[in-house]
Amino acid sequence: MTGYDALARVYDKLNRDVDHGAFADFYEDAFRRFGKKKIESVLDLGCGTGSMTLELARRGYDMTGLDSSDDMLAVAHERAAKEGISSILWLGQDMTDFELYGTVDAAVSCLDCVGHLTTNAALDRCFSLVHLFLEPDGLFLFDVNTPRKFRESYAGHDYVLEDEGAVCAWRNDFHGKSGICDFWLTVFEEQPDGTYTRRDTVERERLYTMRQLRSHLEKAGFEVLGFFSADGKSPASDTDERWQVAARALK
Repeated sequence: MTGYDALARVYDKLNRDVDHGAFADFYEDAFRRFGKKKIESVLDLGCGTGSMTLELARRGYDMTGLDSSDDMLAVAHERAAKEGISSILWLGQDMTDFELYGTVDAAVSCLDCVGHLTTNAALDRCFSLVHLFLEPDGLFLFDVNTPRKFRESYAGHDYVLEDEGAVCAWRNDFHGKSGICDFWLTVFEEQPDGTYTRRDTVERERLYTMRQLRSHLEKAGFEVLGFFSADGKSPASDTDERWQVAARALK
């Protein structure tokens, strides 16, 4: 079981405070600012339980949601079915090894998915594949946790996330030399009979600087359009805890 398979049934409960609408607002603003043609088809890379995929589908985009966790995708399927949204193409594939049925106008990836690619080779494979399946001048928008967040919010800190029927104990182990942070997670989920099941898992993210991201994007054939603050309304700074990145595929 992967880390996100273990989290799948409780992920949305523990992330209720995430404003996917604000992410979508940034994407749509970027589509208008940087798009050389109307954006209609969008790939959601690392879509998880489908929150962003569904948000953009509601706004009229032709969506493809891709994730390597079968359990997360199962939740996404359930959510789409409950809303009566049947137009989304869900793909159970890895960010570093995927194949689409055609090209898309834009690709997005939110909530640190790119940070889970912890080697240069994995990052290069992902960026190259995104470039391959983007239309000429297609847009790639993603976010990463910043160096400040790794060094000040993660390093040496533990957290507990709670919601009705779900608890996640979260311990961080940041390795400054490598820029790798291991997240040790223990998840408790309430069952119908009132008992709790326990699952233990570990996830890993890597700290990337703006310079590193720019280098990898340009190597894959992208023009970097900008680094922005979390809300996308101002240029990125060293005090941010999340950066939004915008790039255009050069063909």
